[in-house]
Amino acid sequence: MNILVVKGNNRPASEAISSRMYETFVENLQGVNVTTYDVFAEDMPYFGQDLFNAFGKMQSGAELTDVEQRILAAKQKAMDALSAADVVVFAFPLWNFTIPAKLQTFVDYVFQSGFTFKYNENGQLEGLMKGKKAILLSARGGVYSTPEAAPMEMAATYMKNVVSFFGMELEDEIIIEGHNAMPDKAEAIIAEGLTKVAEAAKRLSKVTV
Repeated sequence: MNILVVKGNNRPASEAISSRMYETFVENLQGVNVTTYDVFAEDMPYFGQDLFNAFGKMQSGAELTDVEQRILAAKQKAMDALSAADVVVFAFPLWNFTIPAKLQTFVDYVFQSGFTFKYNENGQLEGLMKGKKAILLSARGGVYSTPEAAPMEMAATYMKNVVSFFGMELEDEIIIEGHNAMPDKAEAIIAEGLTKVAEAAKRLSKVTV
């Protein structure tokens, strides 16, 4: 089994809970092939006109600029990584109600008609990543699971919509929340969440071991 772990936080595990979730998950995997795609370590120019210029130049045979070459290479690397995976794990924080911009860039790279989705003969959208599984590991210092706060949470909710749109099966979703809002309970909240992360990794390992 090939596991792709998309690491969406570049803060150290000593400071960032989603980074600790990433480390805990990887440390508890056995008997699988694991590849980490660190969105902050990769050269990933932001999705925009440079990419569309590159597409046009490729069709006309014109010479590509440096940034156009880089963005095409980065996009292809992200797509290849997703294609090779049986299970895709996203480890990310909630920053300012949403996901980090670098993780959004990864999503933008692979969000392509004919690759992750298509329009069928009836004009309806259809995911093309069927058969792949997804696991979401996310941390947020506040509490966003209440009815009042839930509409502001656009990180885990967004990623859940993305993997569903791609046709992937959501295998696990583990969220650690409230550790900043309730500092007196932070240690217990984090410990409970990391235990769930370790258990998810071990369950995945048992499928192949």
